[in-house]
Amino acid sequence: MNAAHGVLATVHGVTLVGLDARPVRVEASVGPGLPGLRLVGLPDAAVREAGDRVRTALQRSGYSWPNERLVVNLAPADLPKVGTAFDLPLAIAILVATRQLPETVTAGTWACGELGLDGAVRPTAGQLPIAAGARDLGARRLLVPEAAAPEAALVPDLHVVPVATLAEVVAVLGGQRPTRRAEPADIVLPTDVPDLADVRGQPVARRAAEVAAAGGHHLLLSGPPGCGKTMLAHRLQGLLPPLDLDAAREVASIHSLAGERAPDEPLSCRPPLREPHHSVSMAGLIGGGSGVPRPGELVLAHQGLLLLDELLEIPRQVLDALRQPLERGEVVITRARARVRYPCRVQVVAATNPCPCGHLGSTSRACSCRPDRIERYRARLSGPLLDRFDLQLELRAVTREALAAPPDGESTATVAERVASVRGLAAQRWGQGRCNADVAVATLRRTCRSEALARLADALDALGASARAFDRALRVARTLADLDGEQHVGRDHVDEALAYRLPTTLAAA
Repeated sequence: MNAAHGVLATVHGVTLVGLDARPVRVEASVGPGLPGLRLVGLPDAAVREAGDRVRTALQRSGYSWPNERLVVNLAPADLPKVGTAFDLPLAIAILVATRQLPETVTAGTWACGELGLDGAVRPTAGQLPIAAGARDLGARRLLVPEAAAPEAALVPDLHVVPVATLAEVVAVLGGQRPTRRAEPADIVLPTDVPDLADVRGQPVARRAAEVAAAGGHHLLLSGPPGCGKTMLAHRLQGLLPPLDLDAAREVASIHSLAGERAPDEPLSCRPPLREPHHSVSMAGLIGGGSGVPRPGELVLAHQGLLLLDELLEIPRQVLDALRQPLERGEVVITRARARVRYPCRVQVVAATNPCPCGHLGSTSRACSCRPDRIERYRARLSGPLLDRFDLQLELRAVTREALAAPPDGESTATVAERVASVRGLAAQRWGQGRCNADVAVATLRRTCRSEALARLADALDALGASARAFDRALRVARTLADLDGEQHVGRDHVDEALAYRLPTTLAAA
């Protein structure tokens, strides 16, 4: 190597395209020319600003900045680089390129973290998926900000080295200080969930909530204001079984990427519940934004529940954007420079009034809405999206007697035990992590009696229902059979599944 051109230093970093990690080589070289930093490799604004942060951090930490031309390349050069996680590998590469660190320290060195002007190493969004991606890309040792170390240490088979300052980074890489090992964040199962026993009356709706939780089915609740739709939907979360460790890490990675997770936050095994406001935009619900698209509420609800309260107040084009992701279990967002995939295996629980005033079909109060207003209101829910709700219920107003009486329903803990048992049966039958709502109908048919299939086909034909309605009703019937402890789906299970798909006021338009 020509000494006039100094050392070519390379430090490994990671950039995220969605949840997919891509390796980035941070290459630094010092050579003749006017003093200054030239940063290339499709950096975004945050990465371009790294030069000022790194220069000040180095100088305030007692290290020198080269009085020569400094070129930094982020390779591969055609891959967009976003975020502030490249500050730390950039600083290390410059220290090696200017011979303030030995050239040998870059071998196998992976790093991520933002630098403060005082030399502090700070956490960045997406620390957990960055650590998991680095491990998958071959890293065995990763330098991370001390505050983010508990989160990064959740990734197995990766030596996470916490560093608090740039001076500590230099001491660790130079061998003057032994490396510390990070302790992973605690794993918890929150127990503060609302109790299903609080729901007064509505025995059919409570049964439907149990069926939905047991089989992973989408649930639509319609009824007048105050009948308990939202209250029941919130209690569905407590009925779901805890996430296994891999699923909990995946959920935490998504929330970390979205910046909604504190670095020292315990790893929760509770399935997430997301409840976007009815004014949510398409980008807010599905995902999007400038640069690399960010996850939306649908993705943040992965492995859990997406609660759409006031469903018919959401614009139709926003609702219809759910149709394809719900079928595929993933969101695909295409932009000029990136095509991003996010997982979104969710249960949708929706609640709505049957008309703008909410009292259509009520026996206690007359509806005051004009027919044209009702028609426009219902038109916000398209037929194809309505068809994707496995369980569709109309709730009636709760009677005064039910409100004054003692609780008449089972507790969340009692129902959750049955749900866990059915989920366990489904895992044994279909494979780990799968429930009845995920199974192909061709496979389900082998567990159904012939008379039950004939009964289902005749009933749905009489109702003018679609083939999708047949598939979804059959999946619900399978869940009902599991709740009854039956190996095969019978006529009684089909009849109950059909009762949850009878035409409602929403489908009557």
